[in-house]
Amino acid sequence: MPELLDDVWFTRDLPVLRAIARLVDGPEYGGNPYLGQVVPASGLPKAEVTAAARALVSAGYVEALTNYAGEIVRFTGISAEARRLAGLWPTPQGEWDRLVEQLTARAENAPTDVERTRWRAFADAAAAVGPDAGALLMSALIGGYVPRAR
Repeated sequence: MPELLDDVWFTRDLPVLRAIARLVDGPEYGGNPYLGQVVPASGLPKAEVTAAARALVSAGYVEALTNYAGEIVRFTGISAEARRLAGLWPTPQGEWDRLVEQLTARAENAPTDVERTRWRAFADAAAAVGPDAGALLMSALIGGYVPRAR
């Protein structure tokens, strides 16, 4: 079996995606940062940022302008999935985790035994539903889907 290449998602591509997302989403560069502005924002050397940028463009996460030689010059946009991966938009799993965390905190900090019991029951019910079904629920809520009454 051929040897697999080293994973570069967490060490190279994701930090560059997050830097691009911050700059595209922010007002400083008009939402269209140059590659040279992404390099210091990512904390990685230019060669690694360039390689990550090519990978991110080919995967459809970012949109870029190139010069006549085909080199990436400027970033003009990011996909919805890139916004989720960078943390700008919620993910169903992340929102479910936040809900469970809130329920647990409210149960622990409730001022009365009655309220504490209610919040604990709600937190226990959420735990019983589980993260998979919970993420499906949060996906519906984030997407604005409300089931119809039968």
